[in-house]
Amino acid sequence: MMNQCFIQQPVTGKILEFVTSVCSECYKSLSEGEEIFYDTEQYRYICKECADRICEELIEKERALLLEDEEIDDTPSLF
Repeated sequence: MMNQCFIQQPVTGKILEFVTSVCSECYKSLSEGEEIFYDTEQYRYICKECADRICEELIEKERALLLEDEEIDDTPSLF
């Protein structure tokens, strides 16, 4: 599951030559034709593994916030 803050695209020669040839998160070498993700919040290119991990972390944070906001009221009520 990809977050909307990532733009998926193939690695091109221009990206490798002018922008980066490594993942900005884990520094894994990127190869032409491989899928990479542009992080629109941090303005960086990352590999699929890092994008998946960051997405999972964001989902867990959102889930924790939702659970934190939910308060269970034990008093009986019709509404």
